[in-house]
Amino acid sequence: MSLQFLDTNVFLRHLRQDDPVLSPKATAIFSRVEQGEIRTRTSDTVVFETVFTLQRSYKQPRDRIAEALLPLIELPGIFLPGKRIYHKAFALYRTGPLGFADCYHVALMQRLGITEIFSFDTDFDHIPGIVRKET
Repeated sequence: MSLQFLDTNVFLRHLRQDDPVLSPKATAIFSRVEQGEIRTRTSDTVVFETVFTLQRSYKQPRDRIAEALLPLIELPGIFLPGKRIYHKAFALYRTGPLGFADCYHVALMQRLGITEIFSFDTDFDHIPGIVRKET
């Protein structure tokens, strides 16, 4: 079974259920993935774009985004390298001041054992175990 790439708009149409033609198609794709009929590949940029669009354009709260998107990413038929890191990234995103990309960066740093970050973003100062440096 070959892989097909899963784009941001499929996630959005499924999660939003806002298009009478495309939303049912998107949901059917996820149903086929869940049933093991198809295998798909997606990317970090698709996840980031989906989170960004849901938060900025659709004004969805962080909890709702995490609760809706994480189970989709976790489907066995969705291949996303490093998908386990998203548990920690979404946990930080739900509770902290950082944007999603920075939450992902913290989760990645923790997985890699990195404790220092060069950044001018003072929100990193609120993350235990992370030391922000400017020089």
